[in-house]
Amino acid sequence: MGRFLGRFTFLLTLLLGLTLVPAVHERLVQPWTATVARVAVDLAGVLDPDVIASGDRIVSASSGFAVRIEAGCNGVEPTLMLLAAMLAFPAPWRHRLVGFAAGAVLVQLANLARILTLFYLGQWSGAVFDWAHLYVWPALIVLDALMVFLVWLRLLPRPARHTG
Repeated sequence: MGRFLGRFTFLLTLLLGLTLVPAVHERLVQPWTATVARVAVDLAGVLDPDVIASGDRIVSASSGFAVRIEAGCNGVEPTLMLLAAMLAFPAPWRHRLVGFAAGAVLVQLANLARILTLFYLGQWSGAVFDWAHLYVWPALIVLDALMVFLVWLRLLPRPARHTG
């Protein structure tokens, strides 16, 4: 357990640190954030054609309300937490890759739900938006990444036991 925690802490620090490097931030994080905004708008547009994307912002054309997706709100951090945990745990590489691919999709889907609910909560009540944005959703996103990791652990093949 100590080895896992040490590896996890090192990898998470390294991965999060990389997102702060200006070249990585400009070439990977910012385009990813704009993509998340566009996907959120595409999803919202199914029922609400007045929603538009403007870079990393989601705007209601009818009310003028907008939310900006910033670092910390784009799903990158919980996805990197999941990656660090899967890399730190001793498992076959194939299982790590498949688990991370599926897990990253689930974390990003949860983050899209977060963005859309916050967008509509903000139009309804600023106080509820603030509470959900600062307390509820951050906990839920981290819990989602943790649950994905725990399910992944349960699905890993068990090592063969030697009897004899």
